[in-house]
Amino acid sequence: MLSMRPDPEIRVQKVAIPAGRRRIPALVLSPKKAPVLATGVLWIHGGGYILGMKEMVHMSRAVDLVKKFGAVVVSPGYRLAFAAPYPAALDDCYAALVYMKARAAELGIRADQIMVGGESAGGGLCAALCIKARDTGDVNVAFQMPPYPMLDDRDTKTSRDNHGKVWNTRRNRFAWRCYLRGQKRGDLSPYAAPARLTDFSDLPPAYTFVGDGEPFYAETVQYVENLKKNGIPASVDVYHSNMHAFDMMQPDTPLSQEAARRFNEQFAYAQAHYFTAQR
Repeated sequence: MLSMRPDPEIRVQKVAIPAGRRRIPALVLSPKKAPVLATGVLWIHGGGYILGMKEMVHMSRAVDLVKKFGAVVVSPGYRLAFAAPYPAALDDCYAALVYMKARAAELGIRADQIMVGGESAGGGLCAALCIKARDTGDVNVAFQMPPYPMLDDRDTKTSRDNHGKVWNTRRNRFAWRCYLRGQKRGDLSPYAAPARLTDFSDLPPAYTFVGDGEPFYAETVQYVENLKKNGIPASVDVYHSNMHAFDMMQPDTPLSQEAARRFNEQFAYAQAHYFTAQR
């Protein structure tokens, strides 16, 4: 498993993001020799909406984005569902996204190239943020990167009766119950469960990857297909694995190394091609 220790080649700053009367703790990761204007990436940690911490960014795909591509990454410590169910996590992450736009110059990032990414539940929040940002017009997101995202509160073909490693049916159902505590499932907002979305138009281009035996395989592939049907550039790489977050759990295997290589390749393309001016 990857370590949560900061990489010595990366500068790490602690910030407090204003959100009404609250302050959201966050980490800002940047290269020690940062470019004048870097790509900005909001990276959201996973943990099924019930676990995790902002320091997980140090074991995520985001590390390469800083080291190899000069990106500046913001990792928010959003509220978890045990203490604060939906929409708390979404609200905190959205405040971080708005903060990145408002403080672009201070952070040293391009206002026209703010991207969002995150693994697992962080990928679900990534998709939800892109939907909300499109609807409100507050921030134009240039690209989304949600590896093996947690998108659908309902059982799918692969989340039902799944006994995969790290995450399975039992854990998935429990996590969704915690996150959606107090919500009516029959009329659930796509901000809570992005798989509920019916209008995929005008969302940012996307790249993701997933294992074919893990719970989130079906919803990940469906999300990409829905984007493509609406003319959004989107792609998914599928790997033969039943281990959720295999790239983080077993980073040294050939499979994980190939997933990391492909992720970096896709980010490099996005960094060169995807820009969107802010209003």
